[in-house]
Amino acid sequence: MTTTMQTSSSLTAQLKDKLEYPDTGILSKVLLKLPHCQYTLLSLAAGTEIAEHSSARNAVVQVLEGQGTLRLTGQDIHLEPGVFVLMPANAPHALKASANLAFLLTLSDAG
Repeated sequence: MTTTMQTSSSLTAQLKDKLEYPDTGILSKVLLKLPHCQYTLLSLAAGTEIAEHSSARNAVVQVLEGQGTLRLTGQDIHLEPGVFVLMPANAPHALKASANLAFLLTLSDAG
């Protein structure tokens, strides 16, 4: 059972209950969208690649499950449960899931 509670000042969710993996590609679930910040749960099927791109917003990746590689400004970062990565706005990055991979992506306004 998935329990999500949101009031005007809080949100509580059990992320493991929200995890599901697509057969191929990416499954994205926006958990909360605020004026200056967005929290999205991303699940990637093993073998999925996201081509290099950048975002005008700061981003934080918090890995929940799986394995992969994040290429951030030319440096490879091994992704596994517990890894936390801060990506500054406009930093070029790409991603490859070597196994099913799930992470919480937090986007916030650059400032």
